[in-house]
Amino acid sequence: MLAALGAASFTAVALPVLGATAASATTAGCQSATVQYRVVDTDGNPVGADWTSQGGFHLWDTPPAAVEVRLAPGQSVGDGCRYPVSLAEYTTEGSNWYTSGHQTFVDKATVYLTAADVADHGDGKRSWQKLKVETPDCYGQIDLYGDDVIYDGKSEEGHGPAPYQPDNIVTPYHLIAAWNGGDQPCAPDEPEAPRPTPSESTPSTPSTPTSPADSTPPAEETTPPTTPEPSATTPSTTSDVPPLETTPPTTPTPSPSRSTPPLAETGSSAPVGLIAGGAALAVVIGAGAVYATTRTRRS
Repeated sequence: MLAALGAASFTAVALPVLGATAASATTAGCQSATVQYRVVDTDGNPVGADWTSQGGFHLWDTPPAAVEVRLAPGQSVGDGCRYPVSLAEYTTEGSNWYTSGHQTFVDKATVYLTAADVADHGDGKRSWQKLKVETPDCYGQIDLYGDDVIYDGKSEEGHGPAPYQPDNIVTPYHLIAAWNGGDQPCAPDEPEAPRPTPSESTPSTPSTPTSPADSTPPAEETTPPTTPEPSATTPSTTSDVPPLETTPPTTPTPSPSRSTPPLAETGSSAPVGLIAGGAALAVVIGAGAVYATTRTRRS
C-alpha cells in the first residue's frame, strides 16, 4: 500500500512541472525590422523631411523636439515580436563627434514597436509613437537607436558604455541616426563644498607664517596634455534593428532554487494531503505494533 502511495505521489508531482515548461513564452522566429522616423514639433506636426529610414551622423541641423517612429511598410511582423527604439541625449565637450570628448548621459526615452506599428497605405493622418528628450543648451549629442539599453557608462544590467571618441567607443549600438552640435561649452558641475568636521579633542592652534612656496611649477604641469587623434570615420548607422530576445513577463516570477523543492510540489495542486496522510498512517501502525508488544510482555 505504501509503495502504491509513493508511486501516486511521484506522478502527481511530475505533471505540474511539465505543464509549467510548456507554458513559457518566447519570441522565436522574430526577425530584424526596418524603422522609419521623422522629426515633429511639440504639437506633433512634421518638421522638414517626411518619413525616412536614412541613417547618418549630424543628420539634423537642430536638436529634434520629438521624433515619431514606426515600422516601414511591406514588412511581416509576427505576433509577440517587439522592437525597442530609443532616443538619448548627452552633453559633450565639443560640437562634433571628433571633439565630443567625454560624453555625459542626460536623458532617454524608449518605445516598443509591434505589428500594430507597421505602416500601410492610408495611414497619413494616423498618430504614431513619439520619443522626446531634453533639448541641450550647450554642446551635445542626440542618438536614435534600436535597443533599450542606457549607454551611461554604468555596469549594471540594462546599461552600457558611454560614447567616447578618443577611445573609439562607438555607442549606442544599433544606431539609426544622430545629431551633434551646440554653440557653447557646457558648464561644469559645481562640486559640493567640504563640510568641516569639528573635533573636541584637538584644540585649535594659531596659524604660523610659512615659507614662501616654490615658484617653480612641477615638471609634469609644464607639459601640455596630449590631444587624442580623431577616429578615421564617424559611427555607422542602420535602420534595421533586432527584436527583443524574449517577451518580459507582466509580473516577475521567482526562479526555483536547486536546494529547495519546486513551488509546484508545495502548491494547492500538489499531493500534500496524500503524503501527510501516508506519514500519519505509518506513525499509527508503528505505535500500534509497539503497544501490542508491550502488552504481550506484561502478560
